[in-house]
Amino acid sequence: MTTILRRAYPAIITRPVVGHRHFVASAIQMARISDIIKQDHREIQQAYENILDSKDPSDKVRWRNQFTWELARHSIGEELMLYPAFEKHVQQGKSMAARDREEHLMIKKDLAVLQDMSPDHPEFGAVLGSLWGNLRQHIQEEEHEDLVALEKALSPEESDAMVRSFQRTKMLTPTRSHPNAPDKPPFETVAGLMAAPLDKIRDLFREFPEEKTSH
Repeated sequence: MTTILRRAYPAIITRPVVGHRHFVASAIQMARISDIIKQDHREIQQAYENILDSKDPSDKVRWRNQFTWELARHSIGEELMLYPAFEKHVQQGKSMAARDREEHLMIKKDLAVLQDMSPDHPEFGAVLGSLWGNLRQHIQEEEHEDLVALEKALSPEESDAMVRSFQRTKMLTPTRSHPNAPDKPPFETVAGLMAAPLDKIRDLFREFPEEKTSH
């Protein structure tokens, strides 16, 4: 049996254990916080485009809910983890973070209106358009200026550690927009954690788009 296995899987059976461990370790790639933020941006944009493309009112509601969920937790995750990193590591980072927080406040105010507005409402398109216009500009500035400066200031290990912290924070933040919550740590941490349980309970009764499985 051993001979048969060696013939079928020679690279696996004959490779020394130490070499295999080295191969696994070298294959692991550290993540960058800028890539994770950009991935979030693409998911938010896709939800927005799905709102526009949906013809059925119930589908628009589902994608509005998805858009709200993605954007609210992403924004608060940035305010808790990303903007303090700007202030700590980047030259002119304090002014950069202050500008981003101001932009977030405008976005969250529109999102707070949108999240409970019916797609049939005459102002729905205007609110969505205003929100996306501000958000698109914010995303462009963040991706082409802020994140570039941050990655230059961080080591690969620091950037990878920020990814894990950012993802954990998103799991504990509200799933709906709270524009009146404080937007600086540690106060937002408390406000966010207090709001999250109620929001998550509410979301059990809110419809979301079904996950599509690939075959």
